[in-house]
Amino acid sequence: MERDRVINVLLVEDNADFAKLVRLYLTKYGGAKFEVDWSENGKAGIERAGAEPHRYDVILMDYFLPGLNGLEVTRMLQEKNVTTPVVFLTVNKDVNLAVEVMKLGVEDYLVKEEVSTPILPKTILGVVEKRVLQGEMAELEIRKKRLEAMQEMIEGITHEVESPLNGMKMIVEGMLNSRQEEKTTKYLSIIKENIDRIQMKLEKLKNLKEDRTVQYIKDIRMIDLS
Repeated sequence: MERDRVINVLLVEDNADFAKLVRLYLTKYGGAKFEVDWSENGKAGIERAGAEPHRYDVILMDYFLPGLNGLEVTRMLQEKNVTTPVVFLTVNKDVNLAVEVMKLGVEDYLVKEEVSTPILPKTILGVVEKRVLQGEMAELEIRKKRLEAMQEMIEGITHEVESPLNGMKMIVEGMLNSRQEEKTTKYLSIIKENIDRIQMKLEKLKNLKEDRTVQYIKDIRMIDLS
């Protein structure tokens, strides 16, 4: 992870003094830069996270919130397709609660006493790094699937095109080897050059071993054979 990257944290916590402590300890941490936004209840947290679903790297969630508790807030965020990883904060270790939050896919579970220690920033950084790695793995899988689809498409194209191209090339070469007018020879040479170019591109397509698509127009991508 880049050392100068800012980690954006949404803290959902009803205790204003505790929220100040979290912001203080995170901003003082020397191993990374943190920006902390605070929402004082679950409803406000849902509105803020939902309004900017890609803004935050981590949501720090107090379990004992007024109105909606942390589990309910997390479920509602998931229903809104907010995929920001969540770290729970509570006053004590509770095995049953730990099981419940892990069932929801919550990334980690800390007691509030750990806020004043390096455990909190290191936990957040670990969660962010894990999410980055998951994104990279997902991208690799997408590239793999795209390459497989391209290879299947290429196999069909080359099978249909190679035979007519070879036949056309034989005819053109035969005509070039016979006596032709200068103008005709010029045009035949141009045709042969284009056939050679197409065959070279087809050969590159057949030997394609990696996803080398590039942006073309808007959402359209094209295969890079350069």
